[in-house]
Amino acid sequence: MKIIIQDPPPGEEDRVIISVKTMSERVARAINILKSPDDITVYDGDKVLMLPVAGIFYAESVDLKTYVYAEKSVFRSRLKLYELEELLVTTDFLRISKQTIVNVRKIRNIAPAGDGRFSAKLTNGETVIISRQYVPALKERFGL
Repeated sequence: MKIIIQDPPPGEEDRVIISVKTMSERVARAINILKSPDDITVYDGDKVLMLPVAGIFYAESVDLKTYVYAEKSVFRSRLKLYELEELLVTTDFLRISKQTIVNVRKIRNIAPAGDGRFSAKLTNGETVIISRQYVPALKERFGL
């Protein structure tokens, strides 16, 4: 596979052109990465912020409201959890319960929590519970 990187002419925006004879899984993954958002819109009281996706530790739904957790802050999202999950489907997020999705890059370690569940300790010190229904997807993601 040949990769060509060029600077766009002045005044033109960046663009990616992919020319393939057949779509492989590798090319499809690359396209998904390019399509994934860098930031999402969140709310801190009456302030509107653009939060980098890489800075999100997890998101959860509580009383029909979606909260997005960064390292030391909690923000509100107007998206429903399933909408946020769909937006982040090509990133490192994984559903771990009916009400929670987690950024797998922020998981420090995983341990059994009883009743077929697991707990995941995040790099910011918080712990989230992985429901037994979602354990198989987690094991597959981590190659366990």
